[in-house]
Amino acid sequence: MALVHDGDPRPAPEQRRPFWTIARRDSLAGFLFAAPQLVGIGVFVLLPLALVFWYSLHEWNVLANTFNYTGTQNYEQLLNDTTLARVLGATALFSAGLVVFNLSLALLLAVLLNQRLAGITVLRTLFFSPVVVSLVAWTIVWGFLLQHNGGINGTLALVGIEGPNWLRSPGTAMLSVIVVQVFKNVGLNMILFLAALQGVPRELYEAARIDGAPAWRQFRRITLPLISPTILLTSIITIVGSLQVFAQIAVLTQGGPGVSTTVLVYYLYQQTFQFHRFGYGATLAVLLFAIVALLTLAQWQLRKRFVFHEQ
Repeated sequence: MALVHDGDPRPAPEQRRPFWTIARRDSLAGFLFAAPQLVGIGVFVLLPLALVFWYSLHEWNVLANTFNYTGTQNYEQLLNDTTLARVLGATALFSAGLVVFNLSLALLLAVLLNQRLAGITVLRTLFFSPVVVSLVAWTIVWGFLLQHNGGINGTLALVGIEGPNWLRSPGTAMLSVIVVQVFKNVGLNMILFLAALQGVPRELYEAARIDGAPAWRQFRRITLPLISPTILLTSIITIVGSLQVFAQIAVLTQGGPGVSTTVLVYYLYQQTFQFHRFGYGATLAVLLFAIVALLTLAQWQLRKRFVFHEQ
């Protein structure tokens, strides 16, 4: 190594920085950890979405082994489908009923189970247990209970009440499906609400009690604003889940009576696998994706107005 004297006008050579700096190593490690998830999203989400849109531009006849390009014909048929309006109405009714009943009951149970009472752990386990039960088994059991001569009407008969045919009457079929779904998944939202309630500082309630605020005002002014992020999360999960319901409809009502319980996913199934209209079924899938994306985006935008931490 050459020494530079005080009288030497030549500058000292600059030290070359190594390529693998700490920052680059950290970035590479981050990309490697995220790569499996990115590959999974590309293979199992983005690629199927692209294929569904591609199939919606074709008519695929599996029996005749034909795959013909039809352009926007399936989308024109979508606009002229008279049954689709009633299907969308049934889907909206099911989603609205599920969100209202599920979130309300989950929040009520969370508030009750947040109390320091004896045996509260057993009650938490009891209310959460339907979440881990097989969906098909749960639905089949409720199907027997809701029959005209099933367990629910048998219990009502003991007190002199003649129950309706819950799953075959237009006025009660949708309500029955909603109730079955609410009881199945209310435990998940209950646990999320319970965790949020336990994160609210107790000092706020003590200060409110000192100021003379009643329990309802404490709940409205303290509890609801502080758990609003969880309310947003559970509402998104519940709405998206309500738009994907299939097994309950297939087991309980098969979309009937008429199309009163035919939600969009079940209608998609009928068109694709019962009527073998794969192109039109793909078009309905595109419509379902658009509805889910728009509702999720709308809820996410509303967070700035209703979520406490975003204001």
